[in-house]
Amino acid sequence: MKKTVVALSLVLVVIFSACTQETQNKLGRSIQNWTGTNGVLDIYMGDKLVQRFIKIDKLSTAISTDGTVSRNYRYGYGYLDSNQNYKVDEGEKKLYFEISNYSTPYIFYDNPSH
Repeated sequence: MKKTVVALSLVLVVIFSACTQETQNKLGRSIQNWTGTNGVLDIYMGDKLVQRFIKIDKLSTAISTDGTVSRNYRYGYGYLDSNQNYKVDEGEKKLYFEISNYSTPYIFYDNPSH
């Protein structure tokens, strides 16, 4: 039994390492999407924080209609944290958002308060 587990693990490592970096990233995102996250997206204007979205499960890269080319923006769903306290307060709603890969200064990270 031990030998079978070791052999299977070795095969999986070899298969995974043979994948391109993009394929590895997609697999990693799939696992993360399954397990879930508690992401925070901070959007800046200059050095000032202007918007914060919380409880984001993932940021997705937009793909062209034919499914072969990435578009230059990312999107997701999260709660607009109006008072920027990392909590969903009364009146703060879950919204769809898009951010440009080129012109939107942003940071995406796990919520430090949870």
